[in-house]
Amino acid sequence: MKDAIVDSRAEQIERWVTLATVFVPLLATGLAIGLAWQRWVDWRDLAVAGAMYVVSVIGVTLGYHRLFTHKGYKCGAAVRAVLGVAGSMASQGPLFFWVACHRRHHQHSDAMGDPHSPHTHGEGARGILLGWWHAHVGWMLTHKPENYFRLVNDLVRDRVAMTVHRLYFVWGLAGLVLPGVISIAIAGEVGAFWPGVLWGGFVRLFVVHHVTWSVNSVCHVLGSRPFATEDDSRNNALVAILSLGEGWHNNHHAFPSSARHGLHWWQIDPSYLALLGLKALRLVWDIRTPSSRELIASAQRETAPAMPTAFQ
Repeated sequence: MKDAIVDSRAEQIERWVTLATVFVPLLATGLAIGLAWQRWVDWRDLAVAGAMYVVSVIGVTLGYHRLFTHKGYKCGAAVRAVLGVAGSMASQGPLFFWVACHRRHHQHSDAMGDPHSPHTHGEGARGILLGWWHAHVGWMLTHKPENYFRLVNDLVRDRVAMTVHRLYFVWGLAGLVLPGVISIAIAGEVGAFWPGVLWGGFVRLFVVHHVTWSVNSVCHVLGSRPFATEDDSRNNALVAILSLGEGWHNNHHAFPSSARHGLHWWQIDPSYLALLGLKALRLVWDIRTPSSRELIASAQRETAPAMPTAFQ
């Protein structure tokens, strides 16, 4: 009985946190659009929002994803901490939760057990729409609390990762307050705080969320499949540009441990370029990428049906 009460409370807490994560940035963005119509926005607000966007997306791509989930490269404790905090500022869940969900996604990609596949809701237009909604947002609204620590045993023993995970709400709050503080520093007046919070905090979160969530939804429906993976992961250039490289999703599923997702010179991967910059500064090392022989061996013999050019 006691366990049932605990599970019920955990489910309620997760549900409220998820609802706030999904809908508060949406409502704030609506407010921002209304205020922008009244000219309550200037270049400083947009510049701060853009900078926070890059920081938080890099935190997700290089931190949560390529480092903590797949161990695509090595770095010291300070870099791990900075990337973990930056990823937490994207407000997509505590580190261990995010990593566990993504590892399960790879274990059961586009099959039963995948937490956010768009291909488990039937055929036809209705199935496609329901699947897209589930992959993009719906899975978070129906997810049940679970003991996900068994999927992140390696991180539980990492003191930096544990600290980042436990202080998730602190980092999330910092991601809202920091742009306000930066706006004050730029404008030189206290009144710049709230516009900074609105644009660099909430509007930035809204954009970050829907861009990164598109990797789950769009990149399993639209795009090219140069590698014959067992799932329906796809490369989507538009999502790749907006997500700083994560949209080369078929590449990623073909080589999950690779820290480089854009495997060709024309596949823009800003996160990997940032990683090379960190390597030049000797802040990261042992970057994992597939060899030319591995690329050739994994290439699909027959090209999958091409999607519209804009989504290639």
